[in-house]
Amino acid sequence: MNTTNPPVAVIGAGPIGLITALGLVAHGVPVVVFEAACYLSGETRAGTVLTRTLEVLDRYDALGPVLEASLRLDEIGELDRATGTSTGSVLTSALAGETRFPFVVNVPQHELEPALASVLEQRAPGALRMRHRLVDFTQHADHVVLRLSTPDGEVEVEVAYVLGCDGGRSTVRERLGVEVTGHTLEQRYVLVDLVCDLDVGNPRDYPYLAYFGDREEWMVLVRQPHCWRFVFPLAAGREAPSSDELRDKARHFIGEVDELKVLGSNVYTVHHRVASSWRRDRVFLLGDAAHLITPMWALGLNTGVLDASNLPWRLAWVHRGWAGAELLEGYEAEQRPVAVHGSGAMAEAARAVMDRRLESVAGWSDAMTRTLLGVRLGEDWSITRPPGPLRVGDRVPDLRIFGLRGPVHLHELCREEFVALHLTDARRRPHLPDGPAGLRQVIVSRWDAPHDSGLRSRAYFDPGSTVRDRFGLGDAVVLLRPDAHVAHVEPWTASSWQNVQDRYLQEVRLAR
Repeated sequence: MNTTNPPVAVIGAGPIGLITALGLVAHGVPVVVFEAACYLSGETRAGTVLTRTLEVLDRYDALGPVLEASLRLDEIGELDRATGTSTGSVLTSALAGETRFPFVVNVPQHELEPALASVLEQRAPGALRMRHRLVDFTQHADHVVLRLSTPDGEVEVEVAYVLGCDGGRSTVRERLGVEVTGHTLEQRYVLVDLVCDLDVGNPRDYPYLAYFGDREEWMVLVRQPHCWRFVFPLAAGREAPSSDELRDKARHFIGEVDELKVLGSNVYTVHHRVASSWRRDRVFLLGDAAHLITPMWALGLNTGVLDASNLPWRLAWVHRGWAGAELLEGYEAEQRPVAVHGSGAMAEAARAVMDRRLESVAGWSDAMTRTLLGVRLGEDWSITRPPGPLRVGDRVPDLRIFGLRGPVHLHELCREEFVALHLTDARRRPHLPDGPAGLRQVIVSRWDAPHDSGLRSRAYFDPGSTVRDRFGLGDAVVLLRPDAHVAHVEPWTASSWQNVQDRYLQEVRLAR
């Protein structure tokens, strides 16, 4: 490897490791992924990818292959187990004004991982190294040396940073000596994939993601591309069910069907545990290595993707010299509250809904929550809130505006850099000079920029002031980060270009 520009090492080629690697590649950071196993996962595991994760995959140019392998759905249903009747649904179509992807998708992990790996191989050939098991590492002031066990013996590799994406039994976390606190549920969960005809021969018309709630016995039904997946709790001390018992269990919920074939099953322990520290110098923890969240409401995988959205751009800014190393401190500061209090609280609420201890409420707010679109980062973190003026930490709605050659969405506009949106009148020709590296300043106006304004290449047309009205800010300047979260908001003035430039330099820890 080129030791003059060592890569960032990702340990673990599960979904979080692969998505993190794709994020680094998208930002031009050299990366290598080390996976101990001979093959990608073939186990029956995670199955639902939420809308916010789809947005992250789109930002990393990896969405197409995932959608091809997936089944799309626009309804998250809740049913009463005893009667089989609907008790309400979350309709993701309510999000059509918020995102280009007003749906979630079902895709089993053993199909998701190859889709992600194929994109990584196209973008960074040879970056994925199977049969490379991490033994240990040694940190230095400006690099980390890994010791890896390979088919050809033990090797040492120098890398810039280490990102531990190696799951709940993380070797990286263990080598750091980081403790994990929290609890393990007495119940375990059983996941089983079954082939049965609930469409034609035995039509049921269940939503593709359906939660059967009951005080005594609940179940989650997931329509996968080629089968149905059932998830239900297993009482403490019970042995793993046999295939016959699994079929009987399924019939208990869906009734008699012509044929029911077990494809595979998995019994797993359920945790709510969080690492006491997510970073030690040049080594970071992401996904299950940092937080084990109960996988209700698809919060396990998708909470990890929020980590994979936050850290790569920070590493890219430091790698390019556009930011000070202090920028990396924001990763744990922002993501830990989301995992501990956000997703963790949501998982507890999900169990309460399934046990009929809590009623679920369907609507815009619930849809924003259940798809993880409503996450606000920072000290004033939250998962969702009623609509209102845009605030720092919010994920910006992915609204459409128009450039010189056609439509563009806000998330597309900021995917490679910070972007300052000046919501003011283009006819008044505001001064927008070139800024420091990593920052672009543009104007968004319902008045198209005149050809003699000098703003044509920096102006975006907002018919009917849709963006301005949705933001609820009036004339303002809004600074967006590459992960589509708001970094700064202030009323617009003639000196806003200088104010937002200074705020950007503070954000990336290069304040002068």
